[in-house]
Amino acid sequence: MSVKTYSKTVYVLFKKELLAYFSSPIAYIFLAVFLLAGNWLFFSNFFLAGQASMRIYFVFLPWVFLFLAPAITMRLWAEEKKMGTNEFLMTLPVTDWQLVLSKFLSALFFVLIALVLTLTLPLTVNLMGDLDLGPIWGGYIGALFLAGAYLALGLFISSLTKNQIVAFVLALGAGLVFFIIGSETVLNQAPAFAIPVMKFLGLGSHFESISKGVIDSKNIVYYLSFIFFFLWLNVKVLEKRELS
Repeated sequence: MSVKTYSKTVYVLFKKELLAYFSSPIAYIFLAVFLLAGNWLFFSNFFLAGQASMRIYFVFLPWVFLFLAPAITMRLWAEEKKMGTNEFLMTLPVTDWQLVLSKFLSALFFVLIALVLTLTLPLTVNLMGDLDLGPIWGGYIGALFLAGAYLALGLFISSLTKNQIVAFVLALGAGLVFFIIGSETVLNQAPAFAIPVMKFLGLGSHFESISKGVIDSKNIVYYLSFIFFFLWLNVKVLEKRELS
C-alpha cells in the first residue's frame, strides 16, 4: 500500500470518527463543560492574582483534561465491542494501525477544537495588561501533547473492555498515576534511587516544563514516545483478538 493510499484511508476513517462526535449532543456538552469549567477556574483566581498572566489556567488545565480525555475515549472501542461493530471493522480492507490512528487523531482534533475555543482567554487577558506570549504558546503546545498522551492511554484502555464506565474509571486512574508520579509531592516520599525514573515518567513534570515557554526536545520526544507506545499496545490488543 502506497503512502498516499494509506494516508487517504486514515483520513476517511478519521473524518467518519470526527463526524460521529458531532452527530449527537454529547460533543457540544463536552465542549460547553470544558469551556465553562476552564473559564470559571481561571477567572475565580485571576483577579486575586492581580497580574496579566495565564499561569493559573495552565495549572488547572491538566486536571480538566484528566476527566475530559477519558470521557472522549471511553466509547471509542468499548462501544464498538458492545454494539458488535468491531467485528465488522476487522473485515474492512484496512490495517489495525489505520483504525487506531483514525480514532486517536479524531479525538485529538476534537481536543484541538476545544483549545482553539479558549483563545478568547489570552485575548481578554491581553486587553487587561501586557501578556507574555512565550508561556502562552508553551502552555497550549504542552496542553496538546498532554491531551495526546491522555487520549492514547484512554484509547488503549477502551480496547480492553466493553463497558464505557469501566473504561472511563480505569483511564482516569491511570492518567492520574502518570500525571502525579513526577510531582514534587510524590517524589518527596519516594526512595532516592527511584526519583529520576519517576520524574521522567511523570506527564505533569514534562507539561510544566513546556508550559514555561521552553520547548525542550526531550519533552517532545517523551510525549511522542508515550503516545506511540500506547497506540502500539492498542494495535497489539486488536491483533491478539483477531487471532483468537
